[in-house]
This record gives sequence, C-alpha cells and structure tokens, in this order.
Amino acid sequence: MKRHERMNALLELLGERGSLDVEEAATALEVSAATMRRDMDALAQQQLLTRTRGGAVLSAVTYDLPIRYKRGHHAQEKEALARAAAEMVERGSVVGLSGGTTTTEIARALATRPDLAEPGPQPHLTIVTNALNIANELAVRPQIKTVLTGGVAHSRSFELTGPFSELMLRQIALDIAFIGANGIEPARGASVHDEAEARINGLMAERAEQAVVAVDSSKVGRRCFALIGGPGTFGTLLTDAGIPEAACEEFTERGMRVVPAPLPGDDPPSQRDR
Repeated sequence: MKRHERMNALLELLGERGSLDVEEAATALEVSAATMRRDMDALAQQQLLTRTRGGAVLSAVTYDLPIRYKRGHHAQEKEALARAAAEMVERGSVVGLSGGTTTTEIARALATRPDLAEPGPQPHLTIVTNALNIANELAVRPQIKTVLTGGVAHSRSFELTGPFSELMLRQIALDIAFIGANGIEPARGASVHDEAEARINGLMAERAEQAVVAVDSSKVGRRCFALIGGPGTFGTLLTDAGIPEAACEEFTERGMRVVPAPLPGDDPPSQRDR
C-alpha cells in the first residue's frame, strides 16, 4: 500500500472509530508501529487528526475530509459510476457537475469519451461546474467548453458557493446535471455536510432538465446535516450495484429511477435498472 493510500485508510478508519492507538492502527493497516507514528504525525501537522499519547483522535475540524484524501475511497465504484454517467450524456449537451470525487471521475470520463475527444472547430460539450478542481482539469481540453461559476471557494471540497454562484446558475439552463452527495435516504433525499454547498447543488439540479444524484452505495442510508433534495429534485439515482435491494425498491416507490452501474464482471445494469 502506497503512503497516500495508507493515510487515506487511516483517516477513514479514524472516522469510523473516533480514536485509535498506534498499535491498533498499525495492525489494521499491516505496517510497523514506527510507520504509523510517522503517518499520524504528518496528518496532525495538516490538522486532520489530533495526536494523543499513544495514538490519535479526530480533529475538531475534520467533519469532512479534504477531497484530495477521498480519491482512493471506493475508487472502483466511482469509476463504474463515471462510465455509466458518461453514457447518459448526448453530444452537444450542457452538463452540470457539482464538486466531489464522484463528479470529478464523471468529468474525466466525459473528457476521454472517444466521440467527445475528437478534434473539431467547435466544442462537443459544455460543462458548467462550481468545482475548481474539475474546471482546472477540463480547461486544457478544447473539445469541451468549460463554464465555472463564481463564488467563494471551500477549502475542503474546492466548491464555489454563495450569491455569485447563485446569480450565475439562475441565468442558465442545463440538459443534465450530476450532483454528488455525502448521503442519501429514500424518504429525506440527498444531503451534504455544508449548507452553502447544499444550496448550490440544489439550485444546479433545479436548472437541469434531468437531475441525477450520483453516489456510491456506501452513501445510501446516510444522513448529513444539509438537505439538497429528494425525489422532487432528482429523477434519477445513479449508484453502483452494491445498493441493497430493499433500498432500491424504496427509492423506486418514491418516484426515483435507480441505475446501478455494474462493476467489471457484474451483470449489465439493464437487469436491475428500474
């Protein structure tokens, strides 16, 4: 396991348990105690955890990990979602992308889709995003017109929020929008940790003819602080094939189409697409 992957795993484990001692973490991640101490010290310097005598606890500011530390989490599922999302987009469309690791993978899948990557005098796709990292990746691709909303940058998610973002979004129309979330429940809908991000994500969904909430199945059943919207906002839930059958049925009963993207070797999505 590479160091950044190990540090991702350590933060995820700490998020689940709240506190860890060095020996416990070293055993779980199959490294030496000395290596674990160095990793904990490095993360403490970044204020992502607080060192204790013999271990670490969650930092008071780590309600949500910075996006750079989330990239390795459920990577295979997010790549499957990205492939399925790219297939939902027609050439010439105007696509909205919120911030997040899943939507970042969707942006990459769209940027490398063969028919959209063809050179030509005009862009083949327009992408509107409030995520600085997504805009940075797409800006070098002339076949995609990249539109970035204004606003105030969030240091963890790289998302722009606030009245400037709202003003811009209210002036445009989107064909399809892919919105990431930290949790989603059939009854309550999709939610995130930050109320300003929730407001912009909800507005982006409202401006789209087709609004898709895109989350890996680990987010299903989770509830976070700020609501983005439910079936009245989103018509489609794009997730992976790990979604429980009972949850799939409940989302469907509440009016959402569920599209479980298959992992390599799984059954085609049409067998479970509702």
